[in-house]
Amino acid sequence: MLMNVTPAKFDDLRRLHAQAIRESVALVRRITDADLPRPTPCTDWTLGDLLAHMTAQHRGFAAAALGRGEDLTQWAVTSLDADFVAQYDAAAEQVVAAFAQLTEPDRGLILAEFARDQSFPAALALGFHLLDYVVHGWDVARALGLGFAPDAELLAAALPVALAVPDGASRLAADSPFRPGLAADASTDTLERILFALGRSPSWPGGATEGAPSC
Repeated sequence: MLMNVTPAKFDDLRRLHAQAIRESVALVRRITDADLPRPTPCTDWTLGDLLAHMTAQHRGFAAAALGRGEDLTQWAVTSLDADFVAQYDAAAEQVVAAFAQLTEPDRGLILAEFARDQSFPAALALGFHLLDYVVHGWDVARALGLGFAPDAELLAAALPVALAVPDGASRLAADSPFRPGLAADASTDTLERILFALGRSPSWPGGATEGAPSC
């Protein structure tokens, strides 16, 4: 998965990553103060909690792309500003710009929130973040009661990353970022396969919450 990526493939991945981030920006721009207490597919997280997490992750991945990913303070979740939309916009553009200056798909990046003693190839780190913002885009859209329909190319890039996330008993731990994967069938579309792989129910908020305690 995203190993031995060619420079041309890396360019495509960066383009799709920027697309996923900017589509999330468009959704965040629809959030009002009154929306922040809304529930989300991430169990126990309000929309405000989710937005604070998303903003922090942009900053952390941007730091990693710039060679500062070992610093845990770069990943810290902070309170939302009064103008939380502008705060999110700035963090989103920061991470897009940081990955834009990377030209080597195999360059090692430290993602301290995940592991401080190993590096990840830049293409793989970019794939992680792309997947996160396809899924977080869905989270925000569902919390707002909006539709969500990324294009096929973006979903095709996110799917193999989602399917490669380890499943099993470890996902039952309290600190697991995902619930156990859900079963897909032949009628399941690509977005649903991504959500199922990460333990999210496409039918949320109907029925039981299938999201993770943290996302």
